Amino acid sequence: MTSTNGRQRAARQSDVAALAGVSQSAVSRVISGDADSRIPEETRRRVLDAIATLGYVPNPIARNLRGKRTQLLGVHTFEALFPNARESFYFEFLLGIEERAEETRHDLVLFSSTGDGGGARKIYRDETNRLTIADGSVLLGMSPDRDELARLWHEGYPFVHIGRREVLGAPFPCIIPDYRRASAEIVRRLHDHGHRSFAFIRESIEGEPYEDRRDGYRTAVTELGIRDVSPGFLYDESGLSDAVIEGFVDGTVTAAVVESERIAETLRGQLVARGLSIPDDVSVAVLEDTSGAGVRWDDLRIPRKEIGRIAVERLIEMVDDPDAPRESVLVACTVMPGETITGPRGTVPTAVAPSTAEGDER
Repeated sequence: MTSTNGRQRAARQSDVAALAGVSQSAVSRVISGDADSRIPEETRRRVLDAIATLGYVPNPIARNLRGKRTQLLGVHTFEALFPNARESFYFEFLLGIEERAEETRHDLVLFSSTGDGGGARKIYRDETNRLTIADGSVLLGMSPDRDELARLWHEGYPFVHIGRREVLGAPFPCIIPDYRRASAEIVRRLHDHGHRSFAFIRESIEGEPYEDRRDGYRTAVTELGIRDVSPGFLYDESGLSDAVIEGFVDGTVTAAVVESERIAETLRGQLVARGLSIPDDVSVAVLEDTSGAGVRWDDLRIPRKEIGRIAVERLIEMVDDPDAPRESVLVACTVMPGETITGPRGTVPTAVAPSTAEGDER
């Protein structure tokens, strides 16, 4: 089925009735298995054939409410949340989702047990999209199966994704932390302190959030004419190689931008072993939220609660108007000053105010 904006939408009972050449009430009675309805066997067969042809999936809650909205919003997580939800990266997203859902008089349904038995969480099981219990859903985490996201989009089910995800042919709306601009702002902060020679140390993990951070870093380094000696030293199971440390030891590299707190801690330990300290000898900035760490790293902060609220607002707009434009939203991250950036050795420390990387819509 195709909607007015060219997207595929899920088949409805009315579509089944039209294809089978019967009334919608007849379709409803066949689906419900009403033994007292006295539907002729030939009619029942045509309805079942039409269901198979159209790929129609009954929504039991919506059917019981006779086509009315359920006022249920789904939250589907591709990664485990319990039992350590408060320590989870996703916890504050969930707080924002719950807060905005309550304000708009919606209930939430958490889909967290759709695993495939091998640890991967999936949307579809036995060819059935169980998210249809809710009017629409917010998706969180890294999906192991991008084809599922494409299928969900083309079937017309309303959903938004927290975090940028690119799936060819399925431009579904995402609520995106603006890692590019925040990462570029961190580079500028180091530059303002007088640093001109950087090392970038990256995780071995891939994915859009990391791509955005790396792109923001590269853009700022190029624009400012900074010397990047890495390029992109890799942190993997073996840790950091001696090549990463040598430039800091001889003073040819004065600043490091790292993708995670664990890299920062590993780097700190190796620098201490070589008689160097942060920030006196090397300035370090981290491209993630380290607010719970023992060290006050200069870092970026994601407004996770705000993003959760925006996701619910966008989802409700989609449910209210199935043909409305589906635009992603960039949400500004804040660059937070800590205690790990100062000027290069021999320079006077520079005070730089905290900043927010402005976001926009796209």
